[in-house]
Amino acid sequence: MKKIRMVIAVLGMDQHEVGAVAVSRMLRDAGMEIIYLGRFNTPAGIVKTSIEEDVDAIGLSCHSWEYLHYMPELLQMLNERSLNIPVVIGGSVITPGDSDKLKDMGVAAVFGPSATNDEIVESIQQLVS
Repeated sequence: MKKIRMVIAVLGMDQHEVGAVAVSRMLRDAGMEIIYLGRFNTPAGIVKTSIEEDVDAIGLSCHSWEYLHYMPELLQMLNERSLNIPVVIGGSVITPGDSDKLKDMGVAAVFGPSATNDEIVESIQQLVS
């Protein structure tokens, strides 16, 4: 089975990266290869790295409200390049209403603060299989 390659990034001016680091470690422990981009990323930078690294999925950690602002641009850039890379997003501030908005935009999976490690890993595995 091919090892899943995934970019993990914090989008925009959000400086809360503890969750992103923890999820990156958890996904590595589950056998995935993680390219961690850290904080202060733009949609263009995330798409560029995703192409260069030939990733299977993009994971965004969000603990501010900026994801609603940046997500349409990120998804549009992927679409313009005909990239079929699922985008997953997780964070403690994602409300059920925002989760629905993100899924309507085209985000493949949304993980709130109650998501378990198994749920996250299994969801990503299913998305890229």
